[in-house]
Amino acid sequence: MDRLLVSAAHKSSGKTTLAIGLAAALRARGLVVQPYKKGPDYIDPLWLSLAAGRPCFNLDPHLQTPEALARTFDAARPGADLALVEGNKGLHDGLALDGSNSNAALAKQLGLPVLLVLDARGMTRGIAPLILGYQAFDPAVHIGGVILNRVGGARHEAKLRAVIERYTAVPVLGAVAEDPALGLAERHLGLPACAEVGDAAGRVQALGRAVAAQVDLAAVQELAAGAGPWVAPVAPAAPARPALPAGARLRIGIARDRAFGFYYPDDLAALQAGGVELVFIDTVHDQRLPRLDGLFIGGGFPETAMADLEANAALRAALRQAIEAGLPTYAECGGLMYLSRSISWQGRRAGMVGVIPGDAVMQPRPVGRGYVQLQATEHLPWPPDGAADGIVRGHEFHHSSLENLPPGLRFAWRMQRGHGIDGRQDGLVLHNLVASYSHLRTAAGAGWVPRFLAHVRACRQRQAQTAALAA
Repeated sequence: MDRLLVSAAHKSSGKTTLAIGLAAALRARGLVVQPYKKGPDYIDPLWLSLAAGRPCFNLDPHLQTPEALARTFDAARPGADLALVEGNKGLHDGLALDGSNSNAALAKQLGLPVLLVLDARGMTRGIAPLILGYQAFDPAVHIGGVILNRVGGARHEAKLRAVIERYTAVPVLGAVAEDPALGLAERHLGLPACAEVGDAAGRVQALGRAVAAQVDLAAVQELAAGAGPWVAPVAPAAPARPALPAGARLRIGIARDRAFGFYYPDDLAALQAGGVELVFIDTVHDQRLPRLDGLFIGGGFPETAMADLEANAALRAALRQAIEAGLPTYAECGGLMYLSRSISWQGRRAGMVGVIPGDAVMQPRPVGRGYVQLQATEHLPWPPDGAADGIVRGHEFHHSSLENLPPGLRFAWRMQRGHGIDGRQDGLVLHNLVASYSHLRTAAGAGWVPRFLAHVRACRQRQAQTAALAA
């Protein structure tokens, strides 16, 4: 399978913008592009999915075993002509000091030639030792080409090309001029989500045209084709899934709109594989709550839509009534904020659902950021079935804090690493609700989907038994 890694020398080199443009440009040439994103990220994958027309899957060497990561890569590729993996941060950056979860390590594991994006602002001759240093640091990583980004003009480009040609053997596959109109403006949590950009599809198409005009796409395809054959991982045969009895299928609500959209596609697929009908809910426009057996409210940017969320009082009231009546619910980060009493941001305050007796307050700096390690408490309604110590890994990235909580609340997790709600605990447990700042992913070892579904089915069974006794 043709494949490559789009990486960079350092963060904020324009790598994401160029990866989105490459996916769109290659798709416009008739290729079926399968996008991937390295690390725990929701926003970049939304843009890559829009550009490629296929769901983007995350490859996370810290949360996933090498075998699980390879299976994620392999499961998404059927039908694709080219796999485009966007790295995070710089090529050799990662959590581990030995680089075992870096972009470079991912490139070696999956046999990905590297297309290195270089921010060329203010550089001429100095670009050569930069490239040579990256090559020498780990010769096992194949840097097959570079794209010069934010080039200052034709003269600047000519100097850069001449220097690279004289001192290195790495081909220049493109030079993209500095153009503020092509950038995707960042804010407190990085890029805006696609749903918040009025003409997201048009922006992606414009990026694709700009990249096609300034990058040698044929050379990029040739680099990807040089990756060689992909050897699919040998996975043990999956146990036969017992047929679900009649009426055993579940209806799980998924909040998905311009306020909420942070979901891993493999988690949604795992829900469906567990016998679930996904029922999508627009928290801004839907006035009524459909019939549900359970509810999942993922992350997003509820603060940017808080006036509209507050205005939809009918749905907020319906959600509060359903959750307080026992609807099994899992909420992550933005979902936690939505279920609180209020959100405060930029001098404004808006009322939210009110199930959680606390207030979400946006802060100028991140409150929790990075990978987390959680140890289950006795209050988690769907205990982990993996490690004997009940520890799972996930990640968090939030600028809000949950304030004014009363004492005596129950929590699902103790923080072994990370901040969570108060630096010590995460996962408020109220009724049949677990609301957490931490994000979990079933494919990354957290295994939350089957356990949550078992909890939903048990709740439904108890409800049926209570109804039968009342009758």
